Amino acid sequence: MKKYNVAVVGATGLVGQTFLKVLEERDFPIENLYLMASARSAGKIINYRGKDIVVEELNESAFDKKIDIALFSAGGDISKKFSPIAASKGVVVIDNSSAFRMDDNVPLVVPEVNPEAAFNHKGIIANPNCSTIQSLVPLRVLDDKYEIKRIVYSTYQAVSGSGLAGIKDLENGLKGEAPTNYPHAIANNCLPHIDVFLDNGYTKEEEKMIKETRKILGKPNLKVTATCVRVPVFESHSVSMNIEFAKEIDMVQIRKDLEGVEGLVVQDDLANKVYPMPINAAGKNEVFVGRIRRDESVDNGINLWVVADNIRKGAATNTIQIAELLIRNNKI
Repeated sequence: MKKYNVAVVGATGLVGQTFLKVLEERDFPIENLYLMASARSAGKIINYRGKDIVVEELNESAFDKKIDIALFSAGGDISKKFSPIAASKGVVVIDNSSAFRMDDNVPLVVPEVNPEAAFNHKGIIANPNCSTIQSLVPLRVLDDKYEIKRIVYSTYQAVSGSGLAGIKDLENGLKGEAPTNYPHAIANNCLPHIDVFLDNGYTKEEEKMIKETRKILGKPNLKVTATCVRVPVFESHSVSMNIEFAKEIDMVQIRKDLEGVEGLVVQDDLANKVYPMPINAAGKNEVFVGRIRRDESVDNGINLWVVADNIRKGAATNTIQIAELLIRNNKI
């Protein structure tokens, strides 16, 4: 099997560290692995498969060597500066930030949903927002069969979505200490405030879900709304979805449709109190769906409860699945 030179940008961060775990777990075909981070992290040593690798500083010359794939998770500003530099050197960049998601020239990809979009890249591919990824996994097959008219998202997002700072705020808050990352205490609380507020009253996180859903499904005028909430859970995001369809639905068939989706696990046995929960999704790469039921307030509507590990499927795993998709189809 051909092997590839891979760079991980933001290697010392929460997602960067998870990149390394997932690369190893999935036996990704690596020839040489380069770990990059900020100047303050340069020089740190990270062990990958028994080999110590020195973290190098990310700078304008970091991609002068032969690199096939770069997995970025270092924030939007870093991506905006260094992704085009890498792409100009022939590197295929898969970026986990929001920097390029809504760029018309950059594909936004969930491999189970729109794999073909990845093949039209111009050097940069964007990884969607974590909550968008897990929501779209069950939606593609339903849209293809029943034509989605409207989606209402309500998210319950773990503090790991804010990185190590969010985790620390919850840990400290449970000990009675004041928050340093969030505007209010997250321990024993819920914050309907993720990212900044926009002029229309939505947050940027909510806007991301709305716009990214439309782009991935190829429906620029789809009616979508969202309320995104940070909850005192360490790992795994949960999303309540209310979906209205244009065509008549059959609940038995919808369950069968969902059971046939790659990467989606149906957990919906109410008699035995089985449904997706963050505590069970943590550390896993799949998306879990349950509480599948008809919305009796409209003619053709359903409710779904979708849970996934936001650092894995919502970030690292989806990014690496995109790289695997390119390799399988000889696009690198």
